[in-house]
Amino acid sequence: MAQNAKLETPKKSSYDVVIVGGAMLGSSVAWFLSNNPDFDGSILVVEKDPTYEFTSTSHTNSCMRQQFSNEINVRISQFAAEFVKNFREFMGDDPRVPDVPLQSYGYMYLADNEDFANILRENQKLQAACGAGTKFMTVEEIKCDYPFYYLDDIIGGNHNLIDEGYFDGNTLFDWWKRSAREKGAEYLTNEVVAMTKNAAGTRVESITLKSGDAVTCGTVVNASGPRAVLTSRMAGIEIPVEPRKRYTFIFDAEQPLDRDLPLTIDPSGVHMRTDGAYYLAGCPPDDDPAVDYDDFVQDFSIWEEKVWPTIATRVPQFEAIKLINSWAGHYSFNTLDQNAIIGPHTEVGNFIFVNGFSGHGFQQSPAMGRGTAELIAYGEYRSLNLSPFSFERIVQNKPFEEKAVI
Repeated sequence: MAQNAKLETPKKSSYDVVIVGGAMLGSSVAWFLSNNPDFDGSILVVEKDPTYEFTSTSHTNSCMRQQFSNEINVRISQFAAEFVKNFREFMGDDPRVPDVPLQSYGYMYLADNEDFANILRENQKLQAACGAGTKFMTVEEIKCDYPFYYLDDIIGGNHNLIDEGYFDGNTLFDWWKRSAREKGAEYLTNEVVAMTKNAAGTRVESITLKSGDAVTCGTVVNASGPRAVLTSRMAGIEIPVEPRKRYTFIFDAEQPLDRDLPLTIDPSGVHMRTDGAYYLAGCPPDDDPAVDYDDFVQDFSIWEEKVWPTIATRVPQFEAIKLINSWAGHYSFNTLDQNAIIGPHTEVGNFIFVNGFSGHGFQQSPAMGRGTAELIAYGEYRSLNLSPFSFERIVQNKPFEEKAVI
């Protein structure tokens, strides 16, 4: 529990839907479900940390891209872009709701070998077929548009300036949470510590809270972020999701660039982009084990030995920079294939996953919240078919192939 957080008692003894985890994904499900005219059931959202200080939501970089290698991932991000650009309309034209700008300076995937360049070309064809604005650019074209890059080792790159870049995801989160509450969803500061199944083991019948309260439930939604497996184990279920540490660094440049820096994915794995008046950079560590759920200790050697040398090489103007801020956050890392796990368990039918986003959670949260709400309200997906992300592939050990994982 968050320090000094007071445990709250649920208002009722039974709920149609219990959502375990009230951060970005849990609140997306709560809002889409409470906003669905065909669902009139009760919703309980249980969140152990009402400050959200240590959630992935609070450590996000709020990026959005359509540059994936699989059509369903492209479609998911396209809905996210539509949702962000029309946020007030989606929120019922509520005059209190602010506009959420989508800073479309795009991603720039750089390839330093022919094999990866060919993958980018293949991905571009698929993305273009989905209506995305991705273009494969030659080195000469990149130099023309972004003369600040050092490109002597680069063959080409993929770039998209349409509905791809950065958005303020926390505004979505705040309004989903507020609106879901106004529509009747109950948010509870507490922690789910146990689940009871029926005799056949096919349904979760009740949950027990840290406060000692127990409530019966019609459906359980696991939206527990990096702690997803701790929640699933209460129902006797294993999922391949673990916390992996990711590092973000904010820096100032003595010689700022004369135009926006796209979210640039260097072949080294380091990424960087414009971040308001500053710049943002990050990367996975070379040694990338699972970490403790409460481990947010920073490793500044990653900045000194990997990030700074890489960005100073790729953008020579970044040789003189000053570190302004930094933090470590957790990916909800799906060790099978780094893609989401969505939908019901194969045996415990009322246990629904919204897990394992591996860094894609913010940009995928609108489509995943909508899809999960449809599944609960109608028993099926109606907008986008999210079944490729089902738990069945976990049982069969069949990874969902997505080549564009950062």
